[in-house]
Amino acid sequence: MTANAASSGNPGLTVDALARILDHSVLKPESSEADVRGGAALVERLRIGFYCVQPAYVPLAVSLLRGVDARVAAVVGFPHGCERTPAKVAAAQVAVDDGARELDMVLHVGALKSGALAAVQADIAAVVQAAQGNPVKVILETAVLTDEEKRIACRLAREAGAAFVKTSTGFHPAGGATAADVRTMIEAGANRIGTSASEAILAALAQSG
Repeated sequence: MTANAASSGNPGLTVDALARILDHSVLKPESSEADVRGGAALVERLRIGFYCVQPAYVPLAVSLLRGVDARVAAVVGFPHGCERTPAKVAAAQVAVDDGARELDMVLHVGALKSGALAAVQADIAAVVQAAQGNPVKVILETAVLTDEEKRIACRLAREAGAAFVKTSTGFHPAGGATAADVRTMIEAGANRIGTSASEAILAALAQSG
């Protein structure tokens, strides 16, 4: 789940409106070209707003969704965030050149826990600059952060120019976002849901309505 400064809480959210804020992802390392094609077809069929893929598949995703009202996103430093800043910058530049219009970068959690806050902020800022005006989301990996570290990470992301923060990669052995994390993000104005289960979420909302 991602959040920015604008709240979009709406208990009467329709299926179509929810689809527009879903950030559908195909990110497993074993995902094949067929998986990416299937994800793109799902995004087009359900009119999902965003499609996040691994960097190698950005050109394919862009070509599949040409003419479709959906924005392709690429991950940077995924899933651990431990790459040095120049590597993240280079990856961001390649992704944008390939047609990605959003970037999901992973926070350098070890640097945050080491107290290297200036380095963490500089890392994010460098990717924001490399994104050439395209929105950057910072994945915090909340399962391994204290509440205070989450607050600090959000502040650093904001001050570095990131457009969103995101709870988790979904790939850390400690798990993903907790209910408390989600509640915190909603209270902060969460208005995007990153998920690989878009179809099930939309179907559940349709049935509940």
